[in-house]
Amino acid sequence: MSETNTLNSLLRPASRTDTAVVAPDVGSWSYQQLDDETARLADTLAANGVEPGVAVSIVLINSYEFVATFLAVTRAGAIAAPLNPAYTTDEFIFYMEDAGARVAILPNGDHPARNAAEKLGIKTFDAQLSASNGQPQVILSTRGSELTSRVDATAPADSDIALFLHTSGTTSRPKGVPLRHLNLMKSVEIIKNTYGLTPDDTTMIVMPLFHVHGLIGATLSTLNSGGTVVVPPRFSASAFWNQQSQTNATWYSAVPTIHQILLTRADDDEAPHESFRFIRSCSAALAPAVFTDLENRFNAPVLEAYGMTEASHQMSSSPLPPGDRIPGTVGQATGVEVAIMADEKSGELAATGGLGEVVIKGENVMWGYHNNEEANADAFVDGWFRTGDQGFLDDNGYLTLTGRLKELINRGGEKISPLEVDATLLEHPAVAEAVCFAAPDSHYGEAVQAAVVLSSDSNQQEIQDFCRERLADFKVPDIIYFAEELPRTATGKIQRRHVATAFLNDD
Repeated sequence: MSETNTLNSLLRPASRTDTAVVAPDVGSWSYQQLDDETARLADTLAANGVEPGVAVSIVLINSYEFVATFLAVTRAGAIAAPLNPAYTTDEFIFYMEDAGARVAILPNGDHPARNAAEKLGIKTFDAQLSASNGQPQVILSTRGSELTSRVDATAPADSDIALFLHTSGTTSRPKGVPLRHLNLMKSVEIIKNTYGLTPDDTTMIVMPLFHVHGLIGATLSTLNSGGTVVVPPRFSASAFWNQQSQTNATWYSAVPTIHQILLTRADDDEAPHESFRFIRSCSAALAPAVFTDLENRFNAPVLEAYGMTEASHQMSSSPLPPGDRIPGTVGQATGVEVAIMADEKSGELAATGGLGEVVIKGENVMWGYHNNEEANADAFVDGWFRTGDQGFLDDNGYLTLTGRLKELINRGGEKISPLEVDATLLEHPAVAEAVCFAAPDSHYGEAVQAAVVLSSDSNQQEIQDFCRERLADFKVPDIIYFAEELPRTATGKIQRRHVATAFLNDD
C-alpha cells in the first residue's frame, strides 16, 4: 500500500535536525523528534483500541500536543476529528455523535468534553507533555495510568478519510465534512506552491488548529515544506511581535479581525515596519482599506485567499509579487477549477464578468457530506461543487466575491452586496470594524442596517453622509448601531447572522 499521498508522508524537511515545531515558553522539536513522536503515539493508539477508520475527537488547545496527536491519529489509519475546546457539553455530544467518535483525546482534569464522552460511552485518553526524560514528550494516559503498550499501526490508503470537520452552520445545521488523505495532500501542495514555501520559512500560527485555516492553511503546508511552525496556545496581540522577533517568522495567516487588531496596536506595540515575507488573509472578506493599511504599515505583500472546509481550505489566492494584488478580490484559482454558474438547474456557466454562484472542481474537494444525501444532491451540479458564494471573474481570472447568496439583502427587489457596504463603512476614518445586515422592513421587505466599532468620535448621520457620497441611496444603512465589540466565532470570524440577531433583538 503506497503512503506517498497520505499524511504519513507529510513531513519533508531539508534535514531531519531542522526545527519543525516551536511552542513558545515550552520547547522546540526537530523533524526527527516529531516523526519519532508521532510513530510512537500511533503505535500506542493502535494498541489501545484505535483501529483504522475509527473517528477520534481531539479536544486540545493549540500546542505541540495537538500537532503530534493529530499526526499520530492519521498515521494509525484513524480519522482525526478536532473540536473547539470551548464547546459546551451539549455541543460536544452533537459533534462527537455526528462524527461517530469512539475515542476522545482530552486535556487533564474536568472538561465538558469528558462529560460528553462519558454520556456517549466514548473511551478517553488524556494528553500531556512530560519532560522526565529531558526533551518534552507527549504522554497518553487513562485514569491516571500511562499507556505504554504498542503494536505496529496500520498505514492508511490515500482514499481513506483522514479528517472529519463540520461546516460553520451559517445558514443551517452544521454538516459533517469527511476529508481524505488525498484531499489534504493536494491542498497542502497547492498552498505550498502558491506561496513558494521552503525550509527557510517560519509561520506564526494565530488561527485555531481545529479549523482548516490554521491546520491546513498554515501548519500542515509549512511542515510539508520543511519549514518551522510556531504554535502559541492562543493568539495574543501583546506577545505577537516578541514571538515573531524570537523566531524570525516569515509569514502568518489570519482572519481580517486579527489583522485589524495588529494594525490598531502596531505603533503602541512598536511593531517593526518590515518583517514578514508576506501576510495572508483568509476565511472572511478583507476590506480594501484594511488591505492598504496592512501593506503600508508592515511593508509586506498582503495576499488574500479564498477557502472553505469542503475544499480542504484553499481555492484561490492573490499571487506573490510580481503578480498583481487587486484589493477587493480573492485572487486567481490555485490548483482547482473555478467558474461562475449562472443557473444551477441547467448547470449553465456564466461568461467572463457575469454574476452568479462560485463553483469549483478539484482533487482537494470533498467527495460528499457525511450521511446527507439531500445536501449532496443540492451541492453538486454536473461535477461542480456549489460554494454558496456569489461572485464574478474578470478577464485575468481574478475572482471577486459579492457575498453569500443567502446573505444578499433584498431591498424592494434591489439586491445589495453586504460586502460592498462593509467595505465602504470601513473606509470611514473613525470606523475600526463594521458589518451590515438585512433587517425586516414593512415597506421594502428588507432594509440595510449596520453595526460598527469606532476608533474615534463619530455619529450615525456623519457615517451615513460619508456612505451616501460613495454608494447609491438604497445601499446606505438606515440604522447604524454602535458597539464596543462585535460578536465573533471561535475562529475570529464575524458572522453576519450572529450580528443581526444580537442587534435586532436588542433593538
